[in-house]
Amino acid sequence: MARRRRGPNNALDAWPGYVDALSTLLMVVTFVLLVFVVGQQFLSVSLMRREHTLDDLQKQLAELSHMLSMTEDKNKSLNATVASLANDKQKNEDQLKALAGQMALLNGQLQSKDQALASADSASQQQNSKISDLQAQIEELTRQLQAISNALDIEKKNETAKDVQIQDLGNKLNIALADKVNQLKRYRSEFFGRLRDILKNQKGVNVVGDRFVFQSEILFPQGSADLTAEGKKEITTLAKTFKQVSSTIPTDIPWILRIDGHADKQPIHSAFPSNWELSSERAITVVKLLISEGIDPRHLAATGFADYQPLDAANTPAAYARNRRIEFRLTDR
Repeated sequence: MARRRRGPNNALDAWPGYVDALSTLLMVVTFVLLVFVVGQQFLSVSLMRREHTLDDLQKQLAELSHMLSMTEDKNKSLNATVASLANDKQKNEDQLKALAGQMALLNGQLQSKDQALASADSASQQQNSKISDLQAQIEELTRQLQAISNALDIEKKNETAKDVQIQDLGNKLNIALADKVNQLKRYRSEFFGRLRDILKNQKGVNVVGDRFVFQSEILFPQGSADLTAEGKKEITTLAKTFKQVSSTIPTDIPWILRIDGHADKQPIHSAFPSNWELSSERAITVVKLLISEGIDPRHLAATGFADYQPLDAANTPAAYARNRRIEFRLTDR
């Protein structure tokens, strides 16, 4: 520490103390700036890694979409082949029945000829010739029947192989569809997670299962479908968050944000004829505000459930308040 000097009048000189303080302050500021620069570097590296990961995921999604398209084309081709084989099978069975009828007819004729030979020896040579012809015809029909039977066996084996192949393609298709559903669940979790962070500790806002729930009193006056100023603020905040999440959802995932309006079972005393109109109009009001905030209307749906989907069946003011709500659900079409 610098010693304080005394002036001509033996007074203490405070200037060296100020210099020490300023030096210490400069070192602290320099250290904070250094920590901030290092933190920025680490943050930049983390963001670059995340962008590379997102690029890899988008490539994988594109490959899965291509495989799904090829699988659907193969499935259509296999269905057409199976239908053709079924038609050929029916034709062969019809031919087999016709040949069997001819064979039965020829057997009857043969028996008739045998009886005629027993009663007329004079025409035996002619009858023997005809019998030989009939036997030749029978043998030929037998060969045809055997060939058709073999063809039917081959077609049955081919049909079994096609069924196995179709089953395998169906399993692959189900796996691909399940993967799409899992991806949508991941984006739903991200959306609800962000909303939970933004609206945490706010009364009347919570998550129920796969739905994000706002109590109606936060958004609307009682018996009205006009958003309050606070309600518009809440929906605008939700729209901004959802725009950020929806921009990362791949275009091949058929998702939709469904807004459900619910009312309580008390008789309504307003301009609306019933709770059906009130719950539906509230959902539509929210959808219109989301559209005005830039949400694609092709990914929005408004539904009204009146008072037929309650969360609490009790007849108490608290239960009625809980049942009056607006729910947001990210689901597939």
